[in-house]
Amino acid sequence: HGLPIEWKIEEQYRAKGKNKDEVPVNEFRKECRDFAAHWIKEQGGEFQRLGVIGDFKNPYTTMAFHAESRIAGELLKFAMSGQLYRGSKPVMWSVVERTALAEAEVEYQDYESDTIWVKFPVASLAQPVAGTDAAPGLDGTALDLLEAHVVIWTTTPWTIPGNRAVSYSPRVAYGLYVVAAAENAFGPQPGEKLIFADALAEECAVKAKVTLNRLHNVSVEQLASLTLSHPFKGLGGGYEFPVPMVAGDHVTDDAGTGFVHTAPGHGREDFDAWMDAAADLRARGVDTTIPFTVDDGGFFTKDAPGFGPDREGGPARVIDDNGKKGNANQAVIDELIKRNALFARGRLKHSYPHSWRSKKPIIFRNTPQWFVYMDKDLGDGSTLRSRALKAIDDTRFVPAAGQNRIRAMIEERPDWVLSRQRAWGVPIAVFADVDGNVLKDDAVNQRIMDAFEDEGADAWFADGAKERFLGNHDASKWHQVRDILDVWFDSGSTHVFTLEDRPDLKWPADVYLEGSDQHRGWFHSSLLESCGTRGRAPYETVITHGFTMDEEGRKMSKSLGNTVVPQDVIKQSGADILRLWVVTTDYWEDQRLGKNVLQTNIDAYRKLRNTIRWMLGTLAHDDGEEVPLEKMPELERLMLHRLSELDEVVRQGYDAFEFKRITRTLIDFMVVELSAFYFDIRKDALYCDGPSSLRRKAAVQVVRHLFECLVKWLAPMLPFTTEEAWLDRHPDAVSVHLDQFPTIPQNWRDEALAEKWRKVRQVRRVVTGALEIARAEKLIGSSLEAVPVVTIDDGALEAAIADVDMAEIAITSDLVVKHGKPPEGVFTLDDTKGVGVVVEKAEDRGLIKCARSWRYTADVGQDPEFPDVSARDAAVLHELKALGRL
Repeated sequence: HGLPIEWKIEEQYRAKGKNKDEVPVNEFRKECRDFAAHWIKEQGGEFQRLGVIGDFKNPYTTMAFHAESRIAGELLKFAMSGQLYRGSKPVMWSVVERTALAEAEVEYQDYESDTIWVKFPVASLAQPVAGTDAAPGLDGTALDLLEAHVVIWTTTPWTIPGNRAVSYSPRVAYGLYVVAAAENAFGPQPGEKLIFADALAEECAVKAKVTLNRLHNVSVEQLASLTLSHPFKGLGGGYEFPVPMVAGDHVTDDAGTGFVHTAPGHGREDFDAWMDAAADLRARGVDTTIPFTVDDGGFFTKDAPGFGPDREGGPARVIDDNGKKGNANQAVIDELIKRNALFARGRLKHSYPHSWRSKKPIIFRNTPQWFVYMDKDLGDGSTLRSRALKAIDDTRFVPAAGQNRIRAMIEERPDWVLSRQRAWGVPIAVFADVDGNVLKDDAVNQRIMDAFEDEGADAWFADGAKERFLGNHDASKWHQVRDILDVWFDSGSTHVFTLEDRPDLKWPADVYLEGSDQHRGWFHSSLLESCGTRGRAPYETVITHGFTMDEEGRKMSKSLGNTVVPQDVIKQSGADILRLWVVTTDYWEDQRLGKNVLQTNIDAYRKLRNTIRWMLGTLAHDDGEEVPLEKMPELERLMLHRLSELDEVVRQGYDAFEFKRITRTLIDFMVVELSAFYFDIRKDALYCDGPSSLRRKAAVQVVRHLFECLVKWLAPMLPFTTEEAWLDRHPDAVSVHLDQFPTIPQNWRDEALAEKWRKVRQVRRVVTGALEIARAEKLIGSSLEAVPVVTIDDGALEAAIADVDMAEIAITSDLVVKHGKPPEGVFTLDDTKGVGVVVEKAEDRGLIKCARSWRYTADVGQDPEFPDVSARDAAVLHELKALGRL
């Protein structure tokens, strides 16, 4: 469901010269349904190519008959509980789309508005006003406020015909000013008396190019006593009503004049101020009816005399069908100038609400709509707002800042406007009498839901639907509402027809995941819908992600040529590259993406893939034999210890949705600890030891554990790569994604061993640093050509390596350890001062290169059958010969 689909069908109609209004509603709805069905299939394929797991053969869609029935049922719960009501309030209205909009359907963009300062003449005083506090330098004559004007400022000139009051603040200081000098022959002239907030008077004078002198204070009591005249009084025979002064909490002296022009049909705060004062105003004989000055097409109505149908040339228009500014502002400004009611004018670039679909500006317009109360007592002392706020406290938010964001929105939001003047969607399936009271009848409701279940919501618009659903009720007394439900109500109800109705799911959801804009969208509507019908949120955790920017942090756009199309990345590099980028970002913030960023991830991916490939190659020789833990070499036990530590990091990371932490940890482990350390060391044992070697068997066994753990841990993030690797290793398996994370034996954890090997690796770092220098100076080529002489003056380090074959660990042919202070000039590292290394050549020590392992040893040639290999390698060759493998 949704307006974008309607738009596409309307575009097709216009291309064919077809008028939507001439098409039967259910015929139009069928075309919308067919269009949506096509794209559901297309988008399902795209999601699968991204590696998203889901039941794509049975997706949930809001247009499914069962879903439409359940959505209607949820609406009827609000109706039966008294939370749904018909009201007339200013709502955000899209002229282009001809429908009301909710906060979630609006985005803010820069917009240039006409700004005007308008003079409202004082018409009467409730009490005499004494001028006893005249400013110094002026005579002390009492100043008659009847000669003054209250000046307002607005960025929406077109709302002046809808003005019914002027608001002031009891917390703002006001004064009466007189124009002492004026630069222009038009506009305010010397002698005019004007009332401003003191903090803004000088700024207003600059705008109008006048000089103002302050005469005296104007108290809150004096302001409350004033009644003003509308600046258009008498125009078209209208505007004869009094314009009262009303107190408003929304008034400040931060900008404008300190007074707010109050058009209750064109703004929420204006409406609230008007309604708060309504009872008092009616007692004073003021008509508090809110006019409908602008129609659904943005044209002025008869309630705006002089600008509506009675205007020469037809009614002025606020916004046209293309979202462009109409002639309404200029018409209003011209009339103000003609009446000498314009104090000043200007233009202002500011953030203004636009429809997120059409990208066109919206207006605030008083229309009859269907609403859900936010603050009505629900019978248990709670309100929808209070329930939602409690549910926010009970929900986990990732990141935590999301909690405050959605809380602020719920605290300040108005009643939920549910009705849309469209055709495609679930209807507001209720009947109402002439006063807007909803029919509450369980039998009627059940007939509606049953029909929707069998026939879809089209049943509501079918011929005879009214009589069919009303049954024995007098059809002449009930109006069938034909408005469409806000699609955000659809989205907010998804938990009902998925979590509650599917046997493989549970309510509430563990997680709702979406972009940060959904704090006012899906998260928001789901919260309200569920709190209104079930008293709590439909989710335990809410996770939000940011938006994708280019590499310079700019918003992507076709005009800038900086877009990255996911499908293009997938075709070129594979979906796992895109997924790796996602999981290596701080996803809750806006992320940057571009060629260089992708290349960084491609490089990291290649390292991961190569590590996995190496393990698969090693495991091709795995016979499944198990070496008991206590018989394993320390290096293998160290790797198992590290898997135990990583298991904790990975599980905590997934529990906290900290995918970057997991990925970075595993990448570092695979690149630094495996490829550059463990695998590098164990290549000799794996390639050169014999089949019976315990060291080799233990190494293969550990590589098996490494593979099983790493592939499973990475599977949620890199599903295609891990699936490929898993099925290569386990060709009879169905999928790695159907397996659980590995259970790590407790006895793999060995903190003492880890501490010992931290010291061993500390010594190794000094040795490898010295080898790099020797290699750079062309002293050696391979590290196997070297025999490092290590001098240690650190008892703890010396004790740690005492029973360790450091030549094996450093991948050298031999290694000599000496006790004592490292001599001057030897290689050292700043963080390991007690270790010094001198690199000697193995050949200089009389060692001979083994043709098989390339190690330099003293026992090459001892076996006459294999004269060019070491004793170890000769023994292995004999073993292989005996097995028939040589």
